[in-house]
Amino acid sequence: MAKSNSAFMKPMNLSADLEAVVGKGPMPRSEVVKQLWAYIKKKDLQDPKNKRDIIADENLKKVFDGKAKVNMFEMTKLVSKHLS
Repeated sequence: MAKSNSAFMKPMNLSADLEAVVGKGPMPRSEVVKQLWAYIKKKDLQDPKNKRDIIADENLKKVFDGKAKVNMFEMTKLVSKHLS
């Protein structure tokens, strides 16, 4: 039986910029990622030519250090700066 990663499930405090996108914290990192993808899909922010790229709206630019476009791997690193 696989042991769950308790660090991944630990509720984290979110920055105000991240809360504007995913909702009020604290929430586990896994839920942050889930809510972030729900936001991206709802607002249709994936690049149609390359689905791995996210086109940031005004709320996401605050989370993505002002970048207009990031790839999904870079997104994880940028979001982690907003968790404590």
